[in-house]
Amino acid sequence: MKQSRTKQQLALWMIGACLSAGISTAWAADPAPTLTYSWPTNAGPLDPRGYSPNQMYAQAMVYEPLVRYTAQGTLEPWLATQWSVSPDGKTYTFTLRDDVTFSDGSPFNAAAAKANLDAVLANSKRHQWMELVSTLERVEAPDEHTLVLVLKHPYYPTLMELAQVRPLRFGAPDARPGTPVGTGPWVLAQTRRGEYDRFERNERYWGQKPAYGSVLVKVISDPDSRAIALQTGEIDLIQGADGEISPGTFVRLRDSGFKTAISAPLATRTVAMNTGLTPTNELSVRQAINQAVDKDTIIAKVLHGQEPRADALFASNMPYADLGLKPLPYDPEQAKKTLEAAGWKVPAGKSIREKDGKPLSTELVFLGPSALQKSLAEIIQGELAKVGIEVKLRAEEDGALVQRQREGKFGMIFADTWGAPYDPHSFVSSMRYAGHADYMAQRGLPMKDAIDHKIAEVLGETSEDKRAGDYREILTTLHDQAVYLPISHLTAISVSGKNVDNVQFGSTLFDVPFEVMHPTTGKP
Repeated sequence: MKQSRTKQQLALWMIGACLSAGISTAWAADPAPTLTYSWPTNAGPLDPRGYSPNQMYAQAMVYEPLVRYTAQGTLEPWLATQWSVSPDGKTYTFTLRDDVTFSDGSPFNAAAAKANLDAVLANSKRHQWMELVSTLERVEAPDEHTLVLVLKHPYYPTLMELAQVRPLRFGAPDARPGTPVGTGPWVLAQTRRGEYDRFERNERYWGQKPAYGSVLVKVISDPDSRAIALQTGEIDLIQGADGEISPGTFVRLRDSGFKTAISAPLATRTVAMNTGLTPTNELSVRQAINQAVDKDTIIAKVLHGQEPRADALFASNMPYADLGLKPLPYDPEQAKKTLEAAGWKVPAGKSIREKDGKPLSTELVFLGPSALQKSLAEIIQGELAKVGIEVKLRAEEDGALVQRQREGKFGMIFADTWGAPYDPHSFVSSMRYAGHADYMAQRGLPMKDAIDHKIAEVLGETSEDKRAGDYREILTTLHDQAVYLPISHLTAISVSGKNVDNVQFGSTLFDVPFEVMHPTTGKP
């Protein structure tokens, strides 16, 4: 009896200790629970400097930056504890943390950081969309915990670009080729192509270790199948800003008792129009397209009111973007008049306008697996048909879509902005490079060279007033030229079961903070 009472007292003490520490009995019973998530494709090889097929949410799980962007719009120390900038704005000196190792046990120090940045510089053409890469002259490591970046000229977004998911994060320089080894809270442990990726907790992590022992990311490409997987308990969490489920499904899951949340606006959902191809090379056509699309109805019926309307390329809360630009209001009758004045007439017995015997027809390219983009494309198609513009829809897989962006093979294409910490500087910088849809959309503008020259000026400008003036000129020109059809300021959604707590949004579009989530107290 005495021994039995002792065991019982010990068990009660262990439960009490867990509860007093803020740890649930469920955690005590299962010290390494798994959080199950989903994504349309596998995570990819997870090269810290790689692009597609590397998935950014996964790169953010494994690799970390010198400084981190916060949800409050500020920067905080991360792998660097502090930094200073020389008076001429050309030298950034970072003090690195002295308690960090890579997940394989090798040290993170200035030499390792320099090796990563030197690898970026050695392949600078691949990363030319990021102005910091072409601005960075050299990297120095004067001692184990000091890293120095020397720039060719001042570049005000330096710290913001260091905070981005890629390509300026850090992998172990001596890791076996093809093996992702970072300093982050997660390690890619297993991949099954077309099935799942399993991430395990990095037990060497320098920061607060995640409550979950692993994150299992199931490959589910279809949004409806993803919702069913949540309802049946196959997955625990749906989160993202890329049409992971439709807005209507989000509402149904919310109403059926799942925990849901909508983030603050993160970026702008927009359609770019190709100024280098007929008929969107005509300003009048681009203006008419803006006048003919009822964004309020789209937001109400397709987005279920989850996103605020956008009337300019960037939201007014983005740096340098609060310009009071006047949108072209929804007015289909005025759209018809705009087209009539430009010579686009409706022939007898037809519904599509023509000029010089050619129909007013263009192609809208969208991401095929995205049910949301498909719905938006269909509504835009219907709205423009009412004013005599034919829109042919073309669905493409991710790789083919990227290729069309690079080659300018589109009349119109969804080209969302990137959100913080990319907007406006990195997004505007990328407009100068042919690998991006924005360059191809703008290439037919008579003032394209002047726009690109002004972008180069603004990124190196040290005067805050002059910088603001340059941004006003750039963004006003693009707005007046109606290069874009802004639709809404996109948000991320989150839906989770009752067994997950502390579900939060990342500070950007591209990260999911699994490390702060934890199982609920007790069994659901």
